[in-house]
Amino acid sequence: MNTRVLLIYTGGTIGMNRNPQTGALEPFDFEHLLQRVPELEQFDTEIDTYQFQPPIDSSDMTPARWTDLSHTIADRYDRYDGFVVLHGTDTMAYTASALSYMMENLTKPVIFTGSQLPIGQLRTDGKENLITAVEIAAAKDSEGHARVPEVGIFFGGHLLRGNRTTKQSAEEFNAFESFNYPHLVDAGVNISYHTERMLRPQWEQPMTPHFRLDNNVIIFSLFPGIREDLIRHIIHTPNLKSIVMRTFGSGNAPQMPWLLQALKEGTRQGKVIVNISQCVQGAVEMGRYDCGYHLQEAGVVSGGDSTVESAVTKLMFLQSHYNDPQTIRRLMGQSLRGEISISPAT
Repeated sequence: MNTRVLLIYTGGTIGMNRNPQTGALEPFDFEHLLQRVPELEQFDTEIDTYQFQPPIDSSDMTPARWTDLSHTIADRYDRYDGFVVLHGTDTMAYTASALSYMMENLTKPVIFTGSQLPIGQLRTDGKENLITAVEIAAAKDSEGHARVPEVGIFFGGHLLRGNRTTKQSAEEFNAFESFNYPHLVDAGVNISYHTERMLRPQWEQPMTPHFRLDNNVIIFSLFPGIREDLIRHIIHTPNLKSIVMRTFGSGNAPQMPWLLQALKEGTRQGKVIVNISQCVQGAVEMGRYDCGYHLQEAGVVSGGDSTVESAVTKLMFLQSHYNDPQTIRRLMGQSLRGEISISPAT
């Protein structure tokens, strides 16, 4: 029996043409995109398509559109063996992270991909990314289970865990990397599946989709000379529930009394403040230096080796389900979908 894959086009560079008058890239009809990749007809896989109307630039991605995407997959989940989502690169890591939380006990591949050059250009990376993403989405093991039961990003010959991934380059074809977690799949002459690195779902249990997100969250970065009045303004913002605070090195912050006091005030107000390093590789270890220890005393919780994209979308997911800040703080320290390097939650 042939496998079935649903190809979902949300927008992005892969499906654009250059306007001859303005020179700007503009979306074009999805069917034209498919005509550029006749190789897809060689697959022993039935490929159906679904297109967002209108296609959007990924800079315009929102939690509401993540909910639309979650519905699109959930409504068709039983009819397909895998899903490939074509998406702009700028916010792909955010969307992949969000979808990983919104698809509980995922038993089928949801593979995001796109390109740095439109698929109609001679040197496009879009063809290789799309063809291999479809092959991975259709792949099954000897027991008939999906080989990659995860939300992943395929780009530049590698499949990365979606909620571990960050866009690292606006110019290179190797646009993404998961700095704190190894590749799930490496595609060269052969496609190598690193099964031991993948999540193992409860195969006999259903996938549980979630459609709620609460975006009362903000990200801010510390830097030398940061102003007290601005930090206090952020922390005391009405309706704000959580903060992703990007700190130095292994989770360090200036030992200014006003900063620690402001963080304590935020914690007392019920805000969840998560410490994420500005470094792309490594983890937050707040007990390593004295300044990090003081952050712990102020109620700041460690984000471990999480990416910013994963931390902010995880907070959106958790605070849409839980009203208790302490519960959210506890769950931020647990691995729900393989997003941080600790033992999975039970």
